[in-house]
Formats: sequence, C-alpha cells, structure tokens
Amino acid sequence: MTGRPLVDALLPGWMNGQRWFGGKGREIRATRTMVAPIDTGDFTDEPPVWLHLVTVVYADGVEHQYFVPLSVHESADDSLDHAFLGVAPTDDGKQAYVYDALRDRGATTFWSRLFASGGERGPLRVVAEPDNAFPAGVSGDVLGTEQSNTSLVYGDTAIVKFFRRLEPGRNPDVEVHEALRPLANPHVAALLGYATCSLTGLDGAATDASDDERATVAMTACFLPVASDGWSLATGSVRDLFAEADLHPNEVGGDFAAESHRLGAAMATVHADMARVLPTGHGNRQWLTETAGSMRLRLATARAIVPELAEHADAIAATYAAVDRLDAEVNLQRVHGDLHLGQCLRTATGWVILDFEGEPARPLAERRAVDSVLKDVAGMLRSFDYAARSLLLEGQEDPQRAYRATEWATRNRDAYCDGYGEVSGHDPREQFVLLKAMEADKAVYEAVYEARHRPTWLVVPLRSLARITEGDAP
Repeated sequence: MTGRPLVDALLPGWMNGQRWFGGKGREIRATRTMVAPIDTGDFTDEPPVWLHLVTVVYADGVEHQYFVPLSVHESADDSLDHAFLGVAPTDDGKQAYVYDALRDRGATTFWSRLFASGGERGPLRVVAEPDNAFPAGVSGDVLGTEQSNTSLVYGDTAIVKFFRRLEPGRNPDVEVHEALRPLANPHVAALLGYATCSLTGLDGAATDASDDERATVAMTACFLPVASDGWSLATGSVRDLFAEADLHPNEVGGDFAAESHRLGAAMATVHADMARVLPTGHGNRQWLTETAGSMRLRLATARAIVPELAEHADAIAATYAAVDRLDAEVNLQRVHGDLHLGQCLRTATGWVILDFEGEPARPLAERRAVDSVLKDVAGMLRSFDYAARSLLLEGQEDPQRAYRATEWATRNRDAYCDGYGEVSGHDPREQFVLLKAMEADKAVYEAVYEARHRPTWLVVPLRSLARITEGDAP
C-alpha cells in the first residue's frame, strides 16, 4: 500500500484521548495536518510510516503543533488493538488500517536503524553521536510511564524519547545533554543522538530549513535497565510509614531521607556543571520584579481555569509581593525546569537525572532562558509533598495519616536541601522568600494540570498551597 491515508477525521478524537495531548479541557476551533511518507528502505516487511504534523487551533487563537507518526496496514492486526486509530481511505482508492506508529513494534525498527547511522530521511535529520552503539535493526517497546512524550526502549542499551508537542528550535533536553556530554557527569545519562524535523518540509515543500526553523522530534540516550525511579521509591517509603502506626519516619526501615540527601547532592553537581558549559547571568531588582509579575499573570490565568484557587489567591499574591520587595542579586543559569522524583533514577551507583526539557506547557524560549536554581529546588520540594499526599487519595480522610505524611515530607525536604547545600555551598532555604514564591508558582501550575488531566488529584496542590503560603520558610 503506497497511498496517503486520509486520517483527518480520525485524529482529533484520538489525540484528545492521549496522555501527551495538552489541549484537554480547551475548546478546539480547527485542526490542520501536514503529511510526509517515510522511506523504510529495503525493509519491505515493515508497515509504511507516515509522519503527521497536526496543528491544533484553539478558540482563543493559540496554536499548538503535534508530532504524530502513523503506521498503515492493509488489514486489521488484532495484536495492535491498543494502538488502533481506525479505518481510513487512502488517496489511491484503497482502505487503510491506521495505528499509532510508536506503539506498532513492527514500525519502530525504522528508528533504530536511523539512530544507529544518522543522516536524513525525508523531512527528518538525525545526528548520531560518535560511538553511540545504538542497537540497529531491533524493535522498540513503549515505556509505560508516558506523559507529555512517548519513550521507546531498544534492547537494554538505548531509550528514545519522542517529543509530541513541537516548536521551532532545539529542545532544551537535547541542548543540555549535548553540552554536558563532554563532562561525563555520572548523574546524567549519555546522549546518543537526536532527530529534527522540518516544519515546512512536508507535503512536498522544501526541506532545507535552518536549525532554528526545525523542531526536535526525538532524542536518544543510554538506557539504565537496572534502576528504580524516585517516585516509586519515595511512595514505597510512605507506604512503609503508614504500615507502622506508631513510628516516626526516621524510625521506619524504609526511611527515605538518606536517599533524599544523596539526590540533593547529585543535583548540586549537575547544576554546577550546567553553569560551566551553558549560559549564566545575574538577576537584579528588576529581574525579581519581573519574576513576581510573571507569577501573578500565571495565577490570574490559573484562577480562570481552577476556581478553587480563589480561596488561596490573597495568600499567594502576598507571597509574590514579598519577592517584589527583595533587593538582592540572584545568580542565574540554565536549569532543569521540571524537576521531580519521576525525573530521577536510582542506579546501583547513585542518582541519575532525566528530562531537561522543562515544563512542556511553557513556551520553548521560556524553557531555554536562564533562571535561579531555586526553580529546580522548588520543583523537588513539591514532589516530596506529592509523594507523601498521593497515598492519602487512596482511602478515606485520616487526620493521623495526613499528619504523618506531612512529617515524612518535611523530613525529606530538609534532607534534600541539606545534601544540596553541602555540595553547592549554599543552602537553598537561606533564600526562603524567593524559594517560597517559586514553590507556590509550581503548585499553581500543578493545579491547572490536575484540573485538566487528573481532577481527583487537584486536592494535592490546593492543600499544599495553604502550607506554602504560611510562615517564613518553605
């Protein structure tokens, strides 16, 4: 089958059901699709793959573009029911069974050959790092923790992350990994390569776009098969605590504080290396005022989406106003931008930090800008709260459990800051006004996310905001 699948009618409904689609809860005015076939070479047993760049136009005029590779089969494949979009006609008068190509194992082999060799294929341009040892000719398996992206594991050596929402310019995840690669920081996985796509090179248009006009569609790094993610380890520790009704966190065998301390120390070394090889700067009184202003704008936008924020709005605004009154110089540098326990893996030798792309819902230019390292510290402090409080959602309200969850979160937040401060030489809690504001800003962001994606979790950031905006320190 060589005809183009006419899938425009299938895409909007299917995309709205995907975890990576960021437009849930927003009114969609229209969608536009650009399409390009991918030449799979001599591998005729692989299903044809078509790249779709889907532009979603919302009612407020905002447009987002998504990367959607689809595979086409001449007949239904029962083993791919989990990846099925539907049946669509083709422009040569045939009928196509259309699947998500990243969940179609037969269609994933193409990417392994491309990342092993590099080069160009249609609108794609792939850079393979020297001696990347990517396993060519094998199929990829989807990693189960899909969120804003889709990741495939190839064998036990490589993982490929596909960025679903695209913007022109290099993705920060690639930019940071490429800059850090020569330093061989043990807390960052080695970059193996990345792929970009011309956003104007589909449907027969020219493909000679500059790097600034191309979008990063995928990156690959070394896979760490024998590792546990920080979220699973932390929530396991909380479960151990809840199983012991009369013990404090430091008295439970599953106490996580030592790991939190090591994680803080690891992140301090990553920040130090990022400052060595990426842009840095200094924030003055004007930067602080602009930062507080941006936080206020995000709060105003969030209140329109999450009415429950109104109860906390005055306290949050006062937290931001305290930043306005600061008169200090703040060191600025590139940061992770979306740091939480799920972005950290514990290996046999230590912690490894993943996913330096920042918050996907924010514009690319904002994610690539320099910021205070406190943004990352605030993200991790929020994550400890999430780990402690997420288990409270599983049953009825229990005041004793809520108290013990707070005790666990406080112990691990302090341990993380202790570890970070010992390595960096600067305890982040010393800048409590800015740290508290950044933590509140992160909780507001989380409230919008939960309202759109997981409404039953909305209570977590809302309850945290009461704590964050009280007292003098996070």
